[in-house]
Amino acid sequence: MLVRDMGIHGTRPFLLFVLLLLLRACFSVNADDTFTKGQPPLSVIDNDSISSKNGIFELGFFERGTPKKFYLGIWVKSLVGQTQKNIVWVANRENHLSDPYNSKLEFSEDGNLVLLGASPKKPFWSTNLQNLPSNSTEAALLDDGNLVLRDRSNLSTIFWESFDYPTDTWLPGGKLGIDKTGKEPKQLISWKNSEDPSPGLFSCSLRIDPNGSIEYIFEWNRSQVYWSSGVWNGETFAFIPEMRLNYVFKLGFVSNEKEAYMSYNSSIMSICYLDSTGQFKAITWPPTSEPWVLWAQPKSLSDVYALCGPFGVYHDNTSQPCDCPKGFEPFSDTRTRQNDWSSGCLRRHPLQCENRNAKKDWFQKIPNVTSPINWKAYSAMSDARCKLACMNNCFCTAYTHNSSGCLIWEGALLNMQRPSDGGKVGSDIYLRLAADERQISTKGTKWKVWVIVAVLVAATGLILCLSVCFSIKRKLKHKGETAASSNDLMLFDFSTEIHAISDGTNSQDNDKKRGKKDVELPLFSYESVLAATDNFSAANKLGEGGFGPVYKGKLLKGKEIAVKMLSKRSGQGLEEFRNETTLIAKLQHRNLVKLLGCCIEGDEKILIYEYMHNKSLDFYLFDPAKKKMLDWGTRIHIIEGIAQGLLYLHQYSRLRIIHRDMKPSNILLDSEMKPKISDFGMARIVGDNEIQANTNRIVGTFGYMSPEYAMEGLYSIKSDVFSFGVLLLEIVSGKKNTGFYNHGSLNLLRYAWELWRDGQSLELMDSTIGYPSSTSTLVRYINIGLLCVQENPADRPTMLDVVLMISNEHGPLVTPMQPAFTVGRNLMQTNPTVNPAENCSINNVTFSIMEAR
Repeated sequence: MLVRDMGIHGTRPFLLFVLLLLLRACFSVNADDTFTKGQPPLSVIDNDSISSKNGIFELGFFERGTPKKFYLGIWVKSLVGQTQKNIVWVANRENHLSDPYNSKLEFSEDGNLVLLGASPKKPFWSTNLQNLPSNSTEAALLDDGNLVLRDRSNLSTIFWESFDYPTDTWLPGGKLGIDKTGKEPKQLISWKNSEDPSPGLFSCSLRIDPNGSIEYIFEWNRSQVYWSSGVWNGETFAFIPEMRLNYVFKLGFVSNEKEAYMSYNSSIMSICYLDSTGQFKAITWPPTSEPWVLWAQPKSLSDVYALCGPFGVYHDNTSQPCDCPKGFEPFSDTRTRQNDWSSGCLRRHPLQCENRNAKKDWFQKIPNVTSPINWKAYSAMSDARCKLACMNNCFCTAYTHNSSGCLIWEGALLNMQRPSDGGKVGSDIYLRLAADERQISTKGTKWKVWVIVAVLVAATGLILCLSVCFSIKRKLKHKGETAASSNDLMLFDFSTEIHAISDGTNSQDNDKKRGKKDVELPLFSYESVLAATDNFSAANKLGEGGFGPVYKGKLLKGKEIAVKMLSKRSGQGLEEFRNETTLIAKLQHRNLVKLLGCCIEGDEKILIYEYMHNKSLDFYLFDPAKKKMLDWGTRIHIIEGIAQGLLYLHQYSRLRIIHRDMKPSNILLDSEMKPKISDFGMARIVGDNEIQANTNRIVGTFGYMSPEYAMEGLYSIKSDVFSFGVLLLEIVSGKKNTGFYNHGSLNLLRYAWELWRDGQSLELMDSTIGYPSSTSTLVRYINIGLLCVQENPADRPTMLDVVLMISNEHGPLVTPMQPAFTVGRNLMQTNPTVNPAENCSINNVTFSIMEAR
C-alpha cells in the first residue's frame, strides 16, 4: 500500500534503497562470523564482536567482578530469562583486562591472534603459533561455537581451535580427553565463582586405565578425586544414566596416535559444564523458555570434596550449603555471597600457641557431624588422655573419642558435614577454640540471669546511666578533644582530619598559625586497631620485617590501611619507633610513604600507614614470573620516583635526612606502580652543613651499605647515593647484588663494571624487558648507577646531580671509576701480613653487632 501511494517516481528510489539494505545485510551475515588481518581490531570500549552464521554463538568481550574486569570469550546469544551472558569459553581467564580503553583483539605481524592492553609488547593472550602463513590467516566462529584460526585460501586447513583449549564448558562437537603429543590435556576446570572465571578448585579429565577402561574423574585441587562418571560401556557412563537418552546425547570415543577424546552430539541445544560448586551439569533451553537443568552429577553437593573449604560445615538440607562453626567466620563475605566457600572459615581469635596473652584454649562440642578427613588414630587412649594429647599439641585443632578410640586432627578441618534428616549418623567432634571465645560463650549462657537482674534494678540502672552520661559530658567539655588516644581508627576520616601534617618547606609559618611547635600525629586506641585488622587475623597479614609484622586493615568507610606492629622479638625498639613517628610525620612527598597515625597503649607500639596495593619492589623484581610486569617504562618511572624521594630527603625537606636502609623491600608500589620510600626506622637527621656523621651502631642490609659506612661507621648523604646506585643496577638487571655469581663475579657491581669496561653493558639488561626502544637510555642508566657506587664518596654525585642526569637525556656523563666490589674499602688487601683477627673492624665496630634486616 505504501509503494502504491508513492507513485511511479517514488517507487524506484525506494526499491533501490531496500535492495541496498538487503545486499548489505547479506554481506554482513557472511562476514560477521570471520575476522581477518587488515580489519579494524575488535575493541572492548566499542563492544565489538563476531557471531556464528547460525546466530547462536558470539565472540566478544564481557565483564565480571567489582571493580570491573574484562575478558575475551564466547557465549550463547540471547538466552530467554538470562540477565548475564552464558559464557562457554574464556581466552584470558588467568590474565584479565582492566583498561577497556586500550584493550583490543587483532592479528599480529606473524598471523597470530593477540589480545593486547596498553603495552603492545605484552599480549594478555595469543594463539602463539609458529610458522604461520601470516598474510592468509583468518579467525572464524563456527556454528558449533568453535573459534578457529584457519587458512583463508583453504578453509579446511585449521591451525588452531578453541575446542583444543576448553575452559569449564563442553560443547557438542567439542573434545574432552588427553593429548598424546605432550600438550595440555583437554580438561574442564571450573570458574572460581560466578564473578571470577579464573581457574577454580574443581576439574574434570579423562582417565584411561592400562586395561582399556575409560572414565571421567572429578578432582579437587587437581589432586583429590571426589567423583567419577563410571566406566564407559560403549554407549554411556555407568554413573550418568541420563546420558542413555540417545535422542538427546550421542556419545563417541576417538583414539589415534595424537589424541584420545570423547565427543558428543545433541538433538537439542544443550551444553555440559563444570560448575564452580564442583557439580557437572547439563542444561538446555527451548527457543521460547528459560534454560533448565537436564541433570547434575554428583547429585548431592555433599559428595563434592571440601566444598565448604577449611573449617566450613556443609548442610545438606538448607538453601545456604555452608556455614562456619562457633568461633569462626567466613574468609570473605563477598565470595560467600557468590556461593564461593573455597577459602572456608577463619578463626576470630588466635589459639594459645599463637596468642601473646597465652590464655588456655578450650574445646567446643560440635554434635552430629561426619568426621573430617586425615585424622590420626590412637586406639588405647581414654577420653581424658585424648583431650590432653590434643591440648598439648599446638597443631591439633580437634579431637573425638568413641568406641574405636581417639581421633585427632591437625591443621584445617575439611569435609565437615551435618547429616540431613534420615541421613548418616555423625559423631561429636570437639573443636579447639581460643579462650576469648569461651568468655563470649559464658556470657551467652547467662543471658537469662542478666535479664532478671536488669528488670530488678531497672530504675536504679536508668538513674545510674543518666548520671554517667552527665558526668562524661562534663568531662568532655573540660577536656575537649585532647585525649587523642581515644580516637576511633574505624571512624577516622584521613581525607579531612589529618590536616595537621603538612610539607616541611613552610613549616615555621604553619606552626605559628597553628600555635604548635610540632606536627600532631593522630593517636588511636588499641581496641579500634584490633577492629580494623580483624584482631590481627592471619588472613590480613601482609608480611614481616625487622620492625615486626604488618597487617592490612579496613575502616568503616572502606579505606584500606597498613598496620605495622613493633614485635617483642624485634631487634629494633623505641629508638626506631620514635624515628618513624617524628620523621615521617613531618615529611610529605609523593614518593614517600604516608604515615597516618600511631597507637601507643601499654606495651603495644603500632604505626598506621597508607596501604600500598602492589606490595614492595622486591616482590616483582626478583621473581622470574612476576618481573615480567615490570616493563622498561615502568622501571624508568620507579627509578625516577626513588631519585625524587631521596632528593627531597637530602635537600628539600625541613630536616636533612639520611635513610641508611635503601633496598627493594623498602620501596613500596601503589596501585599505579608508583614507588614510595618506606621504613625510616634507621634514618638519621644531619645538619644542613654537616658533611658526614659517625656511629658505633651499624645497621642496615649487606649489599646496599656503602663501604665507608659498613667498615668505619661513617654515613652521609653519599651513603644513600651508593644504595641508590645498587638499587638502580638491580632494577635494570633484575638480579640481586648479594648472592650474585656470574662469569667469576662475586657480586652484581663487579659484573656491571666488567661489562662496562669491555663495552658490553647491554648484556646487563634483564631479558624479560625485551628490546627497549632506546638502548642509549639503558646504557645511560647503567652509567649513572656505576657513578653512584664509586668507592670514594667524594666521587659520587649528589641526588640533585642524579636527578639532573636522569631528566637531561642528552647531557654528557663522566666516565665512572671502579666501584666498591666488597663491603669494605679493601682494608684486608692493603697489608697482606696483617692478621685478619686483629684487623676485622675499625672504630671498635665488629661484624657481630651489625643488624642486617
